[in-house]
Amino acid sequence: MLWVKAFHLIFMVTWFAGLFYLPRLFVYHAEMAATDQQGHARFLVMERRLLAITHIGGVLTLGFGLWLLLGWRAALIQVGWFQAKLALVALLVGYHLWCARLVGDFRSARNRHSSRWYRVFNEGPALLLIAIVLLAVLKPY
Repeated sequence: MLWVKAFHLIFMVTWFAGLFYLPRLFVYHAEMAATDQQGHARFLVMERRLLAITHIGGVLTLGFGLWLLLGWRAALIQVGWFQAKLALVALLVGYHLWCARLVGDFRSARNRHSSRWYRVFNEGPALLLIAIVLLAVLKPY
């Protein structure tokens, strides 16, 4: 099961890398979208490709996590810190889906947010990462 845990962590890093960088692309895209059509098209391609890689990382993280839960630590589902971690992972999935919607909004020229809003939005995965790792390592309750 240590191999499964290792792959869970590897794909978690991949997932978070995408969730850290995709909103940063949104910041730059929102800043220049009205002034540079060629740049706008380039950002659309970058966002679509990064989202695809982020989907892969997310699905594999969740898959290996489920494998761990079912095969090795099924008793964890009763533990408070693990339930909190699962709730935060659910928030992270929601954030991921929100990013996918924002990619679609840029593609359809329906972006309604400023670059400043995206700068704040970009902090979400960092806060979730800190909380999830602290729960998993410290197991506070």
